[in-house]
Amino acid sequence: YCVEFRTESLSQHCALETRPYARWMQYLREGHTVCVTCQPPAMSAATRRCSGDGHNAHGDKVLHWEAVGNSQCQGTWKKIQQLERCSCPLVHSFIFT
Repeated sequence: YCVEFRTESLSQHCALETRPYARWMQYLREGHTVCVTCQPPAMSAATRRCSGDGHNAHGDKVLHWEAVGNSQCQGTWKKIQQLERCSCPLVHSFIFT
């Protein structure tokens, strides 16, 4: 499944990332909608959910995120909705780990 979030804030370290495999962090922006896919093996076998997907978070609850590979690239977002399929462009789509 896929979860759409609206990025509320992010650290300046995201924009400073220059390593080739991590350049995607430069494209993160406050106010943008991003999609995050929950796939095995990140999915718990017991709950069939990914940790941090904001399952019970609705409305104005602010959730925290951190980029894999750069713990200084982090921020907050709010859950918009959960979908069976992601509808974001590829540059705005991510995977839970």
